[in-house]
Amino acid sequence: MAAGPGVSMQSGSPARELSSLSVQQGGNQTHGDRNKPEEATEAEKQNRMTALLERLHAKHNASRPWQETCKVVRQAMEKRGVMNAAGHQLLLTCLETLQRALKVSSLPSMTDRLESIARQNMLGSHLSPSGTECYITSDMFYVEVQLDTTGQLVDVKVAHQGENPTLSEARLLLLHIREKNFEEFSKHLKGLVELYKLPGDKLATNANTVETILHGSVGLLTARSGGHLVTLQCYVSPYDIFEEGTGTQLNLTDSNVPRSLGVSVSVTIEGTSAVYKLPIAPLITGSHPVDNKGTPSFSTVTNSNCVDLPACFFLKMNRPMPFSLSFIQRMGNATSIPVFESPPSLSPLYQLIVQSQRQLLEEGSSTPPPSHNMHFYSVLPDQQHCYFLNGDAPVQDGRSLQGALVTKIPFRHPAQVPLLLDIIRHQAAYNNLIGSCVKRTSIKEDSAGLLQFEVCPLTDSSFSVSFQHPVNESLVCVVMEVIDSRQVSCKLYKGLSDALICTDEFITKVVQR
Repeated sequence: MAAGPGVSMQSGSPARELSSLSVQQGGNQTHGDRNKPEEATEAEKQNRMTALLERLHAKHNASRPWQETCKVVRQAMEKRGVMNAAGHQLLLTCLETLQRALKVSSLPSMTDRLESIARQNMLGSHLSPSGTECYITSDMFYVEVQLDTTGQLVDVKVAHQGENPTLSEARLLLLHIREKNFEEFSKHLKGLVELYKLPGDKLATNANTVETILHGSVGLLTARSGGHLVTLQCYVSPYDIFEEGTGTQLNLTDSNVPRSLGVSVSVTIEGTSAVYKLPIAPLITGSHPVDNKGTPSFSTVTNSNCVDLPACFFLKMNRPMPFSLSFIQRMGNATSIPVFESPPSLSPLYQLIVQSQRQLLEEGSSTPPPSHNMHFYSVLPDQQHCYFLNGDAPVQDGRSLQGALVTKIPFRHPAQVPLLLDIIRHQAAYNNLIGSCVKRTSIKEDSAGLLQFEVCPLTDSSFSVSFQHPVNESLVCVVMEVIDSRQVSCKLYKGLSDALICTDEFITKVVQR
């Protein structure tokens, strides 16, 4: 017979005597000769059992020191089996069911209920030192519930990251808690959590940081901090994420990405000469559905949530970026607002890309890059290349591909932002391929074995690279079409008698990589 806490099994103890008596009784019933007289009468057995039970009662009715009780409880706790995840979840479910059934009539019961609701919505919670303020928190917002010493509601505030608490957003929450309608209060908390589950948000995706920047609907969002505006980082090139020299990929996380890395935009509002209808209230409320790209559905724009103002929202580029004229028109069509209030001064797009790339090269060096007009050189381990960017080549109507530097892009509705970012990424991918020809290297133009490449624009999203066939003396050409920021298609054109250098699929795979 196993001993429980506080029951001794020493020789002569009541427990041992009871155990011995049980064995003797079992032995008499199983192995004893039923025809032999028993060693003790039934009355004697009963008396002995009664005496032993009295001794047990006397032992456990005696007062026990508190320290001894603690020791016994601690020993019992150490002997518990490890609870599995299913059992733990079942226990939490039971506790939450009990919480909902209990009447909230005091300060402890109110704070317990609020903390239980926070747990159900995967939110944190803590109490103030006085125990009269309960904070329900996440990375992006917190709800402050103020109570008096009897547990009665005093006030509720909601604060989003980087902002002061507001009362207007908390009116419904205050009403639900005051009426003890905790189910509706929980639904509002769930809605606040869903509000921030946008693609690109660090709370909403398990993708790595680079994938979030390149493919997130709003890129990588960095909230406003002091004088730094809300930033959406939407494009990085291989030059941005690989360490120069070693070629190792930088360890980028959501928290250590510099705001200046790659292409990013800041969200701001500025005055304009034209009048636009702008929202003055949130267009996403509570739980909202999203499309297959993760873009949320917005409330209908009405006179009650919008107002006419001589102002507009803007996506402000972290540095001026070259855009072709057709891409500028695409952005204007997406928002129904012209990118420039007055027609911009146009220049050959390739010249703008080269100037922009030169400025980037100057940022990391104390000496300006050598000027070779539109000729650039690259020294590889076994080859030397010369790239000639023929930006003046006629594209349409005898004119070269035209463009302008864009510093900010107007918009008036948040649903327009993902589309604008896709256009920005598309142009950035095109610029990045052309800009990769711009080098700081300086070599002799008549160097032996120098391989010549001519890069010519064909459309606003395609270009050709012409060079001499490595086996024959004929000219071959590769046409690269930048379909969007994620896809590049390549096609090799050669003479019928020329040897096949490689397949279109292989070139595409290399450039795509």
